[in-house]
Amino acid sequence: MSLGGVAFLPAAAGREPLWISFSSASFPPSSCRRRSTGSRVIRRRPATCSLGRIASFSGPTDAEVGAAQAVDDEVGPGVRFEMSDFAVSDRVSVGLHGRSDELIFEATVCDPSSSLYNSRVVLRQLTSVQAKRRGRRALEVLKKLARRKLMYHSYSMQVYGFVSPSTTGADVPFTLVHGYHGSYSLRHWLQLSDWLPTLEATLALDEESLRRVGDDTTGGPAVTRQLRLTRVLMRDLLIGVNYLHCHGLAHTELRLENVHISPVDKHVKIGILGNAVDFYNSNTNDNMVEGNSYRRKLMIAFDMRCVGFIMAKLILRELMDPSTFLMLKSFLMKGNDPSCLREFLLPLLCRDSPSGNAGLQMMDRNWGAGWNLLSQLLALKPSDRISCLNALRHPFLCGPKWRTGLSMDLIRWGLGSTAVRMAEDYIYVEHQRSRLAYFIELMELMNPNHRTKRWLSFLPGRWRLLYSTGRHIGLTLRQTVPRVLIRDVHLTFTQASDSDYRTYSLVSDISFKIIPTPDWPHDKSGHPGSLHVKSVVRLCPGRRIYPKEDDSEAKSFIFQSSSVHSLASRKWKGMDNLKEFPSSLPAVKLLVDDVDVSMRLDSSALTVDIAKNVLKEVRTQIPLEMFDLSKFVCGTYVDSRMMVLRGVSGSALLFTRSCSTDDVI
Repeated sequence: MSLGGVAFLPAAAGREPLWISFSSASFPPSSCRRRSTGSRVIRRRPATCSLGRIASFSGPTDAEVGAAQAVDDEVGPGVRFEMSDFAVSDRVSVGLHGRSDELIFEATVCDPSSSLYNSRVVLRQLTSVQAKRRGRRALEVLKKLARRKLMYHSYSMQVYGFVSPSTTGADVPFTLVHGYHGSYSLRHWLQLSDWLPTLEATLALDEESLRRVGDDTTGGPAVTRQLRLTRVLMRDLLIGVNYLHCHGLAHTELRLENVHISPVDKHVKIGILGNAVDFYNSNTNDNMVEGNSYRRKLMIAFDMRCVGFIMAKLILRELMDPSTFLMLKSFLMKGNDPSCLREFLLPLLCRDSPSGNAGLQMMDRNWGAGWNLLSQLLALKPSDRISCLNALRHPFLCGPKWRTGLSMDLIRWGLGSTAVRMAEDYIYVEHQRSRLAYFIELMELMNPNHRTKRWLSFLPGRWRLLYSTGRHIGLTLRQTVPRVLIRDVHLTFTQASDSDYRTYSLVSDISFKIIPTPDWPHDKSGHPGSLHVKSVVRLCPGRRIYPKEDDSEAKSFIFQSSSVHSLASRKWKGMDNLKEFPSSLPAVKLLVDDVDVSMRLDSSALTVDIAKNVLKEVRTQIPLEMFDLSKFVCGTYVDSRMMVLRGVSGSALLFTRSCSTDDVI
């Protein structure tokens, strides 16, 4: 195929796509004949349909050469075309990209006897053995999908048939004929500078179409419009994938490049099913039946993981960069829990968006429902990944007009996400601090992992301190010399080397900056420093007691009585079945050994007196428990992404699971 040149027509000028022009020398003149007045139309042979299985491709033997017509009949149920049935265009849309072993041509059906007369189609010429196998497989799956033609035409790229080769042999290419569904793939749509209004106009989103996603409003801020459009695209994609799964097929190759949006019926079209895999083997052996069930789960889980990557790129545009996307895949391949993706991607999403990242705002809406759906799509264990039907019922993909039943896991996720977002802001107002403390109490009340055995599986790792109900971390108005700015505070649990599996090495890392100027400058640059506190902790079962109000011994513990009163006086929709607040809750008791404290200042100009003042200021700003680890009393909440520890003073310390230093962006 000889390329004649590349020309780009801006999207603003009539929304014309990028075309790749080539000469027609790739096809013989007789096969590339255009329709013209006075020319005789060569009619194709009557179409034949065969539901036989596609023969695997191999080099032709003498018997195969003698039975070429029989081999043609076994290709599949698609229509058999002749090259003379098409008028080949001299341009190819960029959205129809192919692999290195594929040649792509756009053409128009010029056979008046065909039902596709005057329709634009795509001729995909497959040259290698693997490519030919993909083409024949795409025809084979038609016999399964064509049973429900409405769904097939709405959500799948239509494969019409193949071009009957004039000769036989191993080097003869196999040409697949499939539908033309616009000039752009979903990737090329997202790469447009004005992709949002252009895609909205292409889909012609109105109130009637938006009711399909539980919304009846149009317009609004860009984030709202993008979220609405994401729901439309993701729901269409999930319906199409579920259509394949219901017919015993897995796509196995879902990518942005394989997803097209038809401007005709406004539906998402899933790409050619050349690598579609059957769930079930025809063998009826009992062992094979059990293996088929496991195979089915794996294939569905693989497709859902691909859908998760599409969703991530669709919302978080930074992941369109291949290097950034590779970091995401590396993060997951190292065994990190996808529920911690927000913590991992937060530095990247906030790096170039000081006014707020649109994708981050979308994912944080509805109590972080987007992060919850993404974590279920990308779950490490295939058995933990969400199905298409459950994803369609997820609150993130359901508009405000639809009522969705929230599970207890979603309620816990919403509480934790709300607490994280509130803690990321500086909390100075009393009612905000009270509300955050209330959310932490609710999380403790709904702790799903109260047994010590569950804590042992979740505890190891690095945790970042988000908030303390006893002491606020951040800037201070006190006139201290020197001024110290606390950066990150981490708590790391590592399995101890001794035989006791309940013993952990506990390390508290506090990083800070020493500001040399007497006032707080706009540029918070200074000499870095760090404080390290090490100890050993042992876990054992315990309970957190909530004293009664008439208990005289409990009057001194104001934090306990006030928290009980706060929980008892408020109502929350997730706690309607709670008639009476419990007197105690299971917890994990922390037995901390002696502590070892060390401080490092990366500046030789600082004197010993200044170092003492720095240490004093750091101790003043951080919670007491992070400096003296023996002040930790118990753990009251833990899951894959959040943890709550209580100190001897009664204050709660809220942690979120952090990435290891090797995974930080």
